[in-house]
Amino acid sequence: MPTSDRRVALVTGASRGIGKSIALRLARDGRHVVLASRSAPPLNDLKSQIESSGGSASVLAVDVADAPAWGKAVESVADQFGRLDILVNNAGITKDGLVLRMSDEDWNQVIQTNLTSAFVAIRAAARAMMKGRFGRIVNIGSTSGVVGNAGQANYAAAKAGLIGLTKTIARELGSKGVTCNLVAPGFIETDMTANLPQPIKDGVLQLMAVKRLGQADDIAAAVAYVSSDEAGFLTGQVLCVDGGMTMC
Repeated sequence: MPTSDRRVALVTGASRGIGKSIALRLARDGRHVVLASRSAPPLNDLKSQIESSGGSASVLAVDVADAPAWGKAVESVADQFGRLDILVNNAGITKDGLVLRMSDEDWNQVIQTNLTSAFVAIRAAARAMMKGRFGRIVNIGSTSGVVGNAGQANYAAAKAGLIGLTKTIARELGSKGVTCNLVAPGFIETDMTANLPQPIKDGVLQLMAVKRLGQADDIAAAVAYVSSDEAGFLTGQVLCVDGGMTMC
């Protein structure tokens, strides 16, 4: 249980990859981290890892694509701890395919998980943040949402939608002490990219000013800053953490 002066952060998709790195970083920075994902066992392992390092965490097993359940879950976090200071909308899926072959189901699932879940969480968290006159909302986008990507019409549309959502929330809540920014990862080494053929990885490297692939900790570092107390004058921004691949 966090102390009254410990900020509470809710991180979705926390069981692996970028979400896990974000959760570990925020815990290391002294936040109580609520770990959210569909499956509890990996979250329990992460909770133990955080606590063994002196951090504070709790587990929230919920499907963010189930809008009614997800909205209630976010509200329950604010009710349980009496505050909700940081919301990191990281959960996401891919259902790649060329647009002529993309099914309605694949389109809808990606939009629901990657975009609608962020809207639902923000709506549910906003009241607690406004009450506390402090909030840091961080949406995890993608460079695909900035420049597009063949074979990812659903994913790119969802991530582009997050940009518009981010800027709108920044305008609506800024006067209440709540900021909203988007961190857009480029090519990051995770489970989702591990099986890509080496020629594709080599081609990506040629596009980068920084000649290396990104790490999940690179994204976590960016999230740590935009969610910090010091970032109160930064809102409505898209921060591309991509080794200079897009220069957005």
